[in-house]
Amino acid sequence: MTQLLLEAGSGDKEAMDALYPHVYNQLRDIAKAQLSKERSGHTIQKTALVHEVYLKLIDQTRVDWQGRTHFYAIASRAMRQILIDYARKRNAQKRGGNQEPLPFDEEKIALDNHTEQLLELNDLIDKLAEFDERKSRVVEMRFFGGMTIREIAELLDVSTRTIDRDWLKARGWIYQELTKT
Repeated sequence: MTQLLLEAGSGDKEAMDALYPHVYNQLRDIAKAQLSKERSGHTIQKTALVHEVYLKLIDQTRVDWQGRTHFYAIASRAMRQILIDYARKRNAQKRGGNQEPLPFDEEKIALDNHTEQLLELNDLIDKLAEFDERKSRVVEMRFFGGMTIREIAELLDVSTRTIDRDWLKARGWIYQELTKT
């Protein structure tokens, strides 16, 4: 997989196509974990989310993939962007905008009742990044990418204890921000 990532990063379209079967199941697992927090009966499905993430990844030109973990970190960011875009569109629809449901039959993302919370979390991750970029990346990779502490530590080249502390502090900060009156 690492070799395919290196070749794909240098623009080899065949390598990117060969990479897809290797990452598809992992991306589906990440999407499933992300969407399991929501109710069923939504307009976006796990498969659609995985395909959109993959399309975002192959649309990037000359990415210097540093390995499997780096790939999934970038996938986490892409998943976050897609879910936030969806939540924004959903909020616009609630305010009178028009959005057609996506026609899929599989498990669906149920963000309808949680768009405001998702947008608020996104804003808080961005706010956290203003004064602590690493903690914001940890939240993004854990929440949107389902990455483990060990994977994040490896990617960011720090100890697992550091990531544990970052995750704990970031969650505490986010909780404080969410409960401010």
